[in-house]
Amino acid sequence: MSDKQSDPNQDKKQPKRLSNKRSTKKLTGYLVLGVVAMFGFGFALVPLYDVMCEALGINGKTNTVSAVQPQGMQPDYSRTVRVEFMSHIKPDMPWQFSPEVRVLEVHPGEVVQTNYIAKNLSGASLVGQAVPSVSPGMGATYFNKMECFCFNQQPLDGHKSAEMGLIFYIEPDIPESIHTLTLSYTLFNITSQVSGEASKPEVSTSTLNTLQSGSPKASTLASN
Repeated sequence: MSDKQSDPNQDKKQPKRLSNKRSTKKLTGYLVLGVVAMFGFGFALVPLYDVMCEALGINGKTNTVSAVQPQGMQPDYSRTVRVEFMSHIKPDMPWQFSPEVRVLEVHPGEVVQTNYIAKNLSGASLVGQAVPSVSPGMGATYFNKMECFCFNQQPLDGHKSAEMGLIFYIEPDIPESIHTLTLSYTLFNITSQVSGEASKPEVSTSTLNTLQSGSPKASTLASN
């Protein structure tokens, strides 16, 4: 009786181990596919999000072309909305750039004109592009620019100054829960992009998309 007898319980455990390995591999595969699907879904949401934000104005984007005042629009003198003006300058832009006034009390439906002041502190001719945003984001839907320096590139010679005009109105049906709108401009230095594309009839769409700017046409500022 020297032969060892096999343990029947051991034989029963072997198939179970193989089954567990298969289940683990299958689960790992599902997890990997799930992660890939989540990344793909996330990337797919980006253009959809941009479209919705542009349509609803929920991310602070404002109109990039001139708005037309509706016929028969009457100011609502029974209420005012506080409009605050701010400015930001990118570090590579050697300009001074600030609003002429910091705060205005505006009646919804009233057409208002104001200015931003720019000064080129360098000795070189530079081209700027201002990109606006409005907060709160839902308020951007009701803020309409009829004329704005942000629609165009802004060339300015060295050590020169310029007034950059803005004409806007707030739609009369702006919710009463919105008491304050903050209009902020970020000024970009696009001199290198414009110089590199001087031989082209239009500014590349990549530059416009990067800055979220409006019209590609340049307007020469009157220097002081």
